[in-house]
Amino acid sequence: MATYDLEEQEQIAEMKAWWKQYGNLLAGVVAAVSIAIVAWQGWNWYQRNQAAQASAVFAVMQKAVIESDAQRIKAASGELIEKYAGTAYAPLAALMAARAMADAGDAKTAKVQLLWVAEHGKEELRDLARLRLAALLLDDKAYDEALQQLDGSPSAGFAVRFQDSRGDVLRAQGKTAEARAAYQTALAKLEEPEQGGRAKNTLQDRQANAAYRESLQQKLDSLGEPS
Repeated sequence: MATYDLEEQEQIAEMKAWWKQYGNLLAGVVAAVSIAIVAWQGWNWYQRNQAAQASAVFAVMQKAVIESDAQRIKAASGELIEKYAGTAYAPLAALMAARAMADAGDAKTAKVQLLWVAEHGKEELRDLARLRLAALLLDDKAYDEALQQLDGSPSAGFAVRFQDSRGDVLRAQGKTAEARAAYQTALAKLEEPEQGGRAKNTLQDRQANAAYRESLQQKLDSLGEPS
C-alpha cells in the first residue's frame, strides 16, 4: 500500500510539474480556440444578417425596375453597393441598374454601375459588366477605353463575345486587319467543342450557335478580302 501511495504521489508530482510548465500555454490555446469558435459563429450570423437585409433592398429595387422608377433604382443600387458590397446582391443590382439607366438614356450612370461590377464583381458577372461597358464606350467612340475593358482573358463562356466586341471596336477604328483577326478568332472559338464548361449538344445550343456564327460571318464578310 505504501508502494502504491508512493507511485501515486510521484504521478501527482509529475502532473503538477507538467501543469506548471505547460498549463498557461494550454489555457491560452483553449482560450484562443474558444474565441475563434465564437468569432466564426458571429461572422456566420453577420453574413446571414447582411444577406437578409440585402435581399430586402434588392426586392425593392426589382419593383423599382418594373415600375421604371429611376430614382428608386439609383437609391437601392447605391445602398446595396455602399452597405452590402460583400453580398451577391450588390453586383446583380448594379448590373440591373446599369441596364435600366442605359434604357432610360442615362449612359453616364450606367457606366458608373458597370465599372463598379467590373472592378468588384466575380468571374462571369465581372466579364458581363466589362462586355456591356465596352459596348457603351463604343457608342461614345471611346475606342481605347473600350479595348481596355476587353483586355485580358475572360472566363470561357465569354471568350467568343469578347473577341466579337474587340472586332466591333477595331472595325470602328478603321483597323480592318485587326478586326478581321478578332472575328476569325471568335468564329474559331465558337467551333470549340465546349464553351462555358458544358458541351453544346442541345438543339437550342446548336440553333443559337448557328445564328451567332452567321452574324460573325456577316461582320467578317463586310470587311472584304484581305489586301
